[in-house]
Amino acid sequence: MGPGERADEIAIVAPGPFATVQDLGRPGLAHLGITRSGAVDRHSLRLANRLVGNVPSAAAIEVTYGGLIVRFSHPGMIAVTGAPCPLELAGHQIGMYAPVDVQAGALLRVGVPAQGVRTYLGIRGGVDVPAVLGSRSRDTLAGIGPEPLVAGARLPLGREMSDPPTVDLAPHARYVDQPELRVLAGPRADWFGAAALADLCAKVYEVTADSDRVGVRLRGPAMHRRITAELPSEAVVAGGIQIPPSGQPVIFLADHPVTGGYPVLGVVAAADLPLAAQCRPGQRLRFRRARGLVNARPDD
Repeated sequence: MGPGERADEIAIVAPGPFATVQDLGRPGLAHLGITRSGAVDRHSLRLANRLVGNVPSAAAIEVTYGGLIVRFSHPGMIAVTGAPCPLELAGHQIGMYAPVDVQAGALLRVGVPAQGVRTYLGIRGGVDVPAVLGSRSRDTLAGIGPEPLVAGARLPLGREMSDPPTVDLAPHARYVDQPELRVLAGPRADWFGAAALADLCAKVYEVTADSDRVGVRLRGPAMHRRITAELPSEAVVAGGIQIPPSGQPVIFLADHPVTGGYPVLGVVAAADLPLAAQCRPGQRLRFRRARGLVNARPDD
């Protein structure tokens, strides 16, 4: 145990390029100008919690492009899900998507993912940083919640446990080179040509390097508006495909603004948002028209 550490804390030795504490977010506050935020790949977060026997909403660490090094000052249990990457615990290779016992003093090293962007470290008991407006998530757009992790930070662990884990191995998520996202017509599809959504689905787009937790920014054939008047700001949702003046689509993710002033041509199916969130810069993706699909946030 390092100097100043308590038995119920973990120490961040290195955060990697970007790492934050995330849970399932703070729903129901849009009228206050606060978006839900939370893990961008909610499925992976919930699975990590299930594997270690936490309640589904327990806070975990969302690791972007690996590089995280954590020291455990107490025995515990972890599970790592999301973007596949090499893991080393106390000098030994371990696997993902399974609960792993941790000894006091052990170092966990999270390598760079071969596919995807974000990896989730679930710890039995959950990360117990102070909640802000009912959530421990970092909202990167509004600056709400715990600060992004830095070397030397110490995170207390909580007691957000349910029954002891009964699953010893979960199926790994599939990551394809060119994912296909299902899309429904958006609230402003009529601001584009009648065939605009079909045109969007017929094209291939590339994820750009300025994508982040706010949205996946795409590069490809521009979408052109039929109505060019100014659009008063209106509510937007995660998965909304907004078309700014450049004509290059933006898929909103967890930290999206509550309102936007550019028309939303389509909305990515909620079940496909985790896949969108794992698309990395330079990767290409396509859209596919979803028919007869009732959209809802997964796990709500």
